[in-house]
Amino acid sequence: MKGAELLIKTAVAQGVTLCFANPGTTEMPLVEALDSVAGMHAVLGLFEGVCTGAADGYGRMTDKPAMTLLHLGPGLAGGIANLHNAKRAHTPILNVIGDHATWHRPNDPPLAMDIMSLAGTVSSWCRVSSSASSLEQDTISALSAARQGAVATLIVPQDHQWDLAEAQADVVGGSSRTTIDDRALGQAARLLKATGQSALLLGGRALSAEGLRAAARIRAVTGCDLLSENFPARIERGAGLPDVQRIPYLPEMALPVLARYANFVIVGAREPIAFFGYQGMSGRLLSETQQSLKLCDEPGLLSATLTALADILKAPANIPEEILAPAQRPPLPSGALTGASICAVLAALQPEHAIVVEEAITSGLMYYPITAGVPPFSLLTLTGGSLGQGMPCAIGAALACPKRPVIDFQADGSSLYTPQSLWTQARERLNITTIICSNRSYDILKLELARAGTVDPGPNARKLTDLTGIDWVKAAEALGVKACAVSSCEELARGLKTALAEEGPHLIEAIL
Repeated sequence: MKGAELLIKTAVAQGVTLCFANPGTTEMPLVEALDSVAGMHAVLGLFEGVCTGAADGYGRMTDKPAMTLLHLGPGLAGGIANLHNAKRAHTPILNVIGDHATWHRPNDPPLAMDIMSLAGTVSSWCRVSSSASSLEQDTISALSAARQGAVATLIVPQDHQWDLAEAQADVVGGSSRTTIDDRALGQAARLLKATGQSALLLGGRALSAEGLRAAARIRAVTGCDLLSENFPARIERGAGLPDVQRIPYLPEMALPVLARYANFVIVGAREPIAFFGYQGMSGRLLSETQQSLKLCDEPGLLSATLTALADILKAPANIPEEILAPAQRPPLPSGALTGASICAVLAALQPEHAIVVEEAITSGLMYYPITAGVPPFSLLTLTGGSLGQGMPCAIGAALACPKRPVIDFQADGSSLYTPQSLWTQARERLNITTIICSNRSYDILKLELARAGTVDPGPNARKLTDLTGIDWVKAAEALGVKACAVSSCEELARGLKTALAEEGPHLIEAIL
């Protein structure tokens, strides 16, 4: 068996069944192995960022790693922005990168690069294979690391792919923590009942339905408020779940929200910090007088830890109804489109159990607050802040959950980072509805210019925020996706209903 076949066979045996690929010459043995070894579905991305973003979406929805296959250092570079998002989201990914044959690397061929150094910026585990025979253990070790909520990068020289591999006698995976810290649970229980208002700050899988119900039990007995990190990787939301407040993006809005609390118990999240540093303002959002305790950040233990905390507090098993969001959709608006009205149309019409990938930036600000009572759904957000995540993330989510409708709620600027995603959506016939908020502007940059004191930008600054001249309908149709343009709430509602009723991908350009 060739090394490439051993790698794919091992990955499949370990439960990896999906490979998002943009391969090149140095990955041809692995491409051949995708056919010679049964069990792996290969999906082509026309840009590496589509592959890595799709793997991120898949992992967020399944808690299982998909495999990416990238071409040398430049291929990794093309996918690194969405690997950054995946790292921040603690998404499990097996990231496989081909390299030049070991005997060719000393010649410094044109595509040679220090892949290990580049991969280290986004990988929690990184290794270069030592031989074809090492690939079984390498793959198992990588997947063991990935399942801890990490990007695991395995770099495979081409000769290790085509060389024959010898069977390994003892192949083992890594161990993971499987116990909950009882001492920390006691400290958390005391802090939540201490003097002053307390908050339970949640992130990661603590925002799953199971985690949220446990958090609601804790709130029922302690009176604590429930907060979420600003950009959660995935949060379950809707009627019958507690309405968790997201920490605002802008520090001057986040500070007064956080200042209400004397005590914080943090589960699956980081201590709140500002997204950027601004002159005259601290990057930390908690003061020295506020107490905080990080209870758990192991991805696989977050929900169980919250349940254990609720039990220690003797919280009721039945959650009081007043803590859970009642069923309530916003009314359908009418008239010309604005960012707020697009949010309202989506919230009013999105189906139960939808997966909504939100990268609408400024146009989507009102979406989260009005969705507390809509039918239950999953929300995926831009956890790492690197634009171009939404469209490919929707691919991974749709492949992970083929029976659930996926809605990609996009800003036009962020969509332009990975528009190749539309081609993959069409080729795979995925049920994804993309809504483009087409304000033809980088409004987030205008906001940051104003915050920096530039109220009247000059000609160069105006050019750098102007996105006029893009026809999303033509672009989508050229890539095989049905598309329409709308300019009123009524047209958007009709277009969204049609897209959700039909099979395959659709794009709606919502012109503001």
